[in-house]
Amino acid sequence: MGDLFEAHRAEVKAHVAPLAARMRPTGLEEVVGQRHLVGEGSAFRRLIESGRPMSMILWGPPGTGKTTLARLAAGSAWFEQLSATSAGVRDVRRVLEEADRRLGEEERRTVLFLDEIHRFSKSQQDALLPGVEDGTIVLIGATTENPFFEVNSPLMSRASLFRLEGIESTDLEILLERALGDSERGLGGQGLTLDDDARVALAERVGGDARLVLNGLEVAAGLAIGAGRTGITEGDVAEALQRRIVRYDKSGDRHYDVISAFIKSMRGSDVDAAAYWLHTMLEAGEDPEFIVRRMIVFASEDVGLADPHALPIAVAASQALAYVGLPEAGYALTHAATYLATAPKSNTMATTIARAKEAVERTPGAEVPAHLRDASYKGAQKIGHGTEYRYPHDYEGHFVVQQYLPDELEGARLFEPGTQGEEREIAERVQRWTAGQDPGRER
Repeated sequence: MGDLFEAHRAEVKAHVAPLAARMRPTGLEEVVGQRHLVGEGSAFRRLIESGRPMSMILWGPPGTGKTTLARLAAGSAWFEQLSATSAGVRDVRRVLEEADRRLGEEERRTVLFLDEIHRFSKSQQDALLPGVEDGTIVLIGATTENPFFEVNSPLMSRASLFRLEGIESTDLEILLERALGDSERGLGGQGLTLDDDARVALAERVGGDARLVLNGLEVAAGLAIGAGRTGITEGDVAEALQRRIVRYDKSGDRHYDVISAFIKSMRGSDVDAAAYWLHTMLEAGEDPEFIVRRMIVFASEDVGLADPHALPIAVAASQALAYVGLPEAGYALTHAATYLATAPKSNTMATTIARAKEAVERTPGAEVPAHLRDASYKGAQKIGHGTEYRYPHDYEGHFVVQQYLPDELEGARLFEPGTQGEEREIAERVQRWTAGQDPGRER
């Protein structure tokens, strides 16, 4: 009687569960995205196909399939799920006791899937160690945070780390079509259609989150049905996501036009325009890694030594994005964009690259001057290598005039610093060094 009741309850839950839960893949063939993990021949796929689960940490943004992959990795083992937001050490001990009993009586292993493992304190994580170490449980932890900072080193050393990525919009469109056509688990049988603009808007505005795209579809479908329509429109999607649909095409002209406007606004020191175009892209679902890569390039190409802090700040924004993800990383991206827009500008790096490349092409076989050649091996000095080299630290000011370029380029100026920001001081220093003064006196 109890088994019948549980079966009935599971059937009822399956019908009232959110669309994203109902459409959860039941096998590898249904998984979209994460090709580096589930593609043919990948280590993770081989692990699943072996039927022998192992402890692992799944690290990735929300809605990218961490729970799904954990269930698939568990195979035929008993699957126990806890969330670190509500569970505690008492729950862990209960799971360990039941797992130990199950292993002894049924010879069946237990997989403990701990969602948001980073929410557990270090001492709470320690409670997992004995069970992982002696094989009582197989631990699969899921986290959106960098596990190297959030998960105990002993646990990390006993688990394999797999990184998940945001799901591409083309893969999300596959999920949408599948949900619309599936009459058992999805919205099939209701005659619903999703117009092209609505499909693209929904797939591109959820930040690679499969759960959000399916939840958005379910709400948008409800709005259409409530209005007496079978066609789901872009307006339904905008209302479902509770955000205005920004006109944007990540693979077309709009993509290139907006990033161009963003870069040119920073170059033109218009901080307001830079902020506007940055958040146009973020609201439209542009890949934030693409944006921050362009800022890193800009920091050297358009600011350079005029403000040496620009490059570290742009790189720090990239690291912040990797650590915390969106939307929180929006602060760091805005921080970097406004810093770059208000920094003094210099294109010295670009002109130096161009001159250096031209010089290399013009003198492809230039020889290294004898005094600069490697003199660390026996006999080098007998052939004149390094014998006349002057060690700058032995001279006043830690500088001495000597030839560093090959003979063909002696006296050439490839780096010509400007007068913006801190580059002015660098220019003055370089000018003193290249003024042809006395070679210097030894200290």
